[in-house]
Amino acid sequence: MNKENKNIKIITITVIVILIFMMIIISMNNKQKGLKEYINQANIERTLNIISSSENADLEKEITSYADSKGYGVNIEYAGTLDIMQKLNEGKEYDAVWLSNSIWMYMLNSNVKTENSKCTSINPVVFGITKSKAQELGFIDKTVYTKDIVNAIANGNLKFSMSNPTSTNSGASAYLGLLSTLAGNPEVLTKENLENEELKQSLSKLFSGMERSSGSEDFLEELFLKGNYEAVMTYETSIININKELEKAGKEPLYAIYPVDGVSISDSPFAFINNGNEEKKEIFTDLQSYILSDDGQEILQKKGRRTWYGGISNNVDKNIFNPNWGIDTTKYISPVKYPNTNVIKLALNLYQTELRKPTHVVFCLDYSGSMAGSGYNQLMNAMDYILTDKAASDLIQFTAKDKIDVLPFGSEILNKWHTDNGDNTIELLTNIHNLKPTGTTALYPAAIEALKILQEENQDEYNVSVVLMTDGLGNVGNYKNLEDTFKNLNKKIPIYSITFGSADESQLSEIALLTNAKVFDGKTDLVKAFKEVRGYN
Repeated sequence: MNKENKNIKIITITVIVILIFMMIIISMNNKQKGLKEYINQANIERTLNIISSSENADLEKEITSYADSKGYGVNIEYAGTLDIMQKLNEGKEYDAVWLSNSIWMYMLNSNVKTENSKCTSINPVVFGITKSKAQELGFIDKTVYTKDIVNAIANGNLKFSMSNPTSTNSGASAYLGLLSTLAGNPEVLTKENLENEELKQSLSKLFSGMERSSGSEDFLEELFLKGNYEAVMTYETSIININKELEKAGKEPLYAIYPVDGVSISDSPFAFINNGNEEKKEIFTDLQSYILSDDGQEILQKKGRRTWYGGISNNVDKNIFNPNWGIDTTKYISPVKYPNTNVIKLALNLYQTELRKPTHVVFCLDYSGSMAGSGYNQLMNAMDYILTDKAASDLIQFTAKDKIDVLPFGSEILNKWHTDNGDNTIELLTNIHNLKPTGTTALYPAAIEALKILQEENQDEYNVSVVLMTDGLGNVGNYKNLEDTFKNLNKKIPIYSITFGSADESQLSEIALLTNAKVFDGKTDLVKAFKEVRGYN
């Protein structure tokens, strides 16, 4: 064999060896890939997907730790109560639901197949009043009725904050309880009760004393701790959490008031959603059993939840269920009876359209040049939703009693539009659509102007707020000017912000911290962000 043929043979053999080696590697990679896919699929099958009320977030560490010890996973998504109903009814798939109150289970569509629902803890919704104010009102060591609290508010002696009844469970439960007790605790609340003018007047008087409305229980705790407020209506658990922080800061704690004519109770049901997966059902059953076990119930008690179902309990940790805070587990709580689903829906609509304290909102809308295109179109869609009857489907619509201002801004404030009738927004929407994006971003001047508009408002008659929407960096004016204006006004005017595009969240967070407000993420869904922010004003 000549040298040339010999070299060709060597090269051929080498190529064949390399090809064989590559095929082996590819085969091994495919096997590994297949193994990874198998493992990932197995992990998915061994993971329980739960949608939960946000107040259960403080239990996540213990829940996931237990699941890990048993060799399965738990994925928990948190949402507001009515958001959970909407997600499930629209067909979004989960394996289990952990609600704050059983009343919402009856609002699920028939295609959502829940089963094996069990109460995991009890959480009364009560008034927490600063101890000195409770003493001044004569509420300590005295039998207190709901009408006593209403009278204190109607006489101007008490103001309070609470979560929004149309977007949170604690707010809705509190409101339904007030309806029932002020209606004289009928066997069951009816449509006819809701049409009673005397009852409506009593509730309107009560809500006239509401200083702040929160779209979540967590934020209600935050705003109370950061602000200067004298009362809050919320979960007993929240009163406990707030008082722990108040005492750490050397501040006066709240005193819990349980009206003897009835208190709303949330029973925290945990239920399986049957999608035909038996393995998920086994995992759910194991997790539910753990939550209801002695160990699980002890964890819940440490978080401030009652785990005895009715009656009284003397065997509690007094550092948590502290009698000095008015929390008395030795007295029987009279639970309010909830009405049927149709009456609940009517009641929530009644609150939004007639009973709540009117709002005066200033929308500061970014029309800078960067908004051109999709940003502008999404803003138009969001305003079309929030300023029309489309918002009524989510119980966040404005009414004739509300006031609305719109400040569009680019390099400067481009215009000012106003209506004294929140039910008449046609001209506002026409103006909003006719203006086109231009210039830079006068975020700070717009926020300052909004504060100046609202400083003239009577906050005994209106809840006030600013909603600031921007897609970029505020580059006209500065934070110091805004801070000075806000502090000089010496009024509680929250500035909520909605981020969009490449908005500078640090700027907006700074404004939220200054005004005891919140920043909402509108980058993926601007309409959703506008829905959320309406729950806070």
